[in-house]
Amino acid sequence: MNKHSIITIIAIIIIIIPFAHSGMSILGVQQLEYRWDNPGQFSFFAMSNSGEMEFCNTIPFWTSFQKFEVATFYDTKHLGSFVVNPTTINPLSSTVQGGIFSSEEIAAAQHNFMTLDFEFDGGDIRLDPNKFMIVIRADMPIIGIIPFSTTTQMTGFDFDKKMNSENLTCG
Repeated sequence: MNKHSIITIIAIIIIIIPFAHSGMSILGVQQLEYRWDNPGQFSFFAMSNSGEMEFCNTIPFWTSFQKFEVATFYDTKHLGSFVVNPTTINPLSSTVQGGIFSSEEIAAAQHNFMTLDFEFDGGDIRLDPNKFMIVIRADMPIIGIIPFSTTTQMTGFDFDKKMNSENLTCG
């Protein structure tokens, strides 16, 4: 091989690596498993006081996200969001990351959360649990500049079961 061929091959590899990492992060975030750091002890009220989530990367490549947001809605009204800041997770491993809950009306959000936690634990129904929705959004820029996000919507009850899950694939 001559000198120009080697330089061309190195340049192509350098160009491909950021796109490959971004593509793997998109795939990884879609396969990402997560739960509350203390399995079986999750409550929406505890989440409203901030806390930690455990993330499990189930693929054999590094996974990164810029922001992981759990937005809570009751009857289409935004109650608040729990946000985990940027992180990179090693292949086939888990990590615990802290998050911060923010809301424009924290007292109202916490009241709704306490009521719904009571209902999900078998208490009397005071608020319609079918109107409580969770939207999970993960942001990860492609090659650091092109915005990309993935969004998942689920019921509050399903999210509660997921956060209280005892088993993760890598745990």
